Amino acid sequence: MLAATNFFRVDDLLVQIYNSEVEMAEKVAEIAQNYLQQVLQQQETAAVLLATGNSQLKFLDALIKLGGVDWSRIILFHLDEYLGITAVHPASFRRYLQERVEKRVSPRQFHYIEGDALEPLIECDRYTKLLQSQPIDLCCLGIGENGHLAFNDPAVANFQDPYSVKLVKLDTANRQQQVNTGQFPNIDSVPQYAFTVTLPLICSAKKIICLAPEKRKAPVVKQMLKGSINTNCPASILRQQSQATLFLDVNSASLSLP
Repeated sequence: MLAATNFFRVDDLLVQIYNSEVEMAEKVAEIAQNYLQQVLQQQETAAVLLATGNSQLKFLDALIKLGGVDWSRIILFHLDEYLGITAVHPASFRRYLQERVEKRVSPRQFHYIEGDALEPLIECDRYTKLLQSQPIDLCCLGIGENGHLAFNDPAVANFQDPYSVKLVKLDTANRQQQVNTGQFPNIDSVPQYAFTVTLPLICSAKKIICLAPEKRKAPVVKQMLKGSINTNCPASILRQQSQATLFLDVNSASLSLP
């Protein structure tokens, strides 16, 4: 059984630190597996909201390889998608999740945000109704280098957002991160707008696990944990969520130890 090298709370948020990203991913996979097993002992299905990005790769792979989850009883959603992107585009989050999750586990349902919908506002309404049709049992998150959760960048993040899904303009830091992590060849090729699940919907999840490994995340993790709770760092809202845990490796935690 892997154990955290350090753990502490910042306000209501539990923080756990592991020696490596691999150890962190394997432990989070165990936690997610055990939690979903417990949920399915009490109800017929479980609703899970998934993130994409490099921070999720090892975790999703570890969870699937671990087994022990009855995926035929799991309903999946995802957090965000670029506006105007087709499901076969190399940077599409739908493609990411179809290849890395859906094709490997065959869930009961996987509800995708249709990034290339002809009427984007109607797509927001459609996805909102799907999300609100049952409570979200588990939400898996990453943190952007600008502090975003999903595509809730600082300029558009709203802790009291009246919407569950909305269209937003992506900031320059966010778009540049997509280039830096290899999703797009240059910033001009990154869409300017995207669909995102909002912060209140994320925080409504019964359990939240947030993974933020790698040295490049150390500055924003420090801001999240040691700065004020405000939309300058949207991820800071997790400090008010007692059902949330932030998982770090020693690199991303390097500036944030108590």
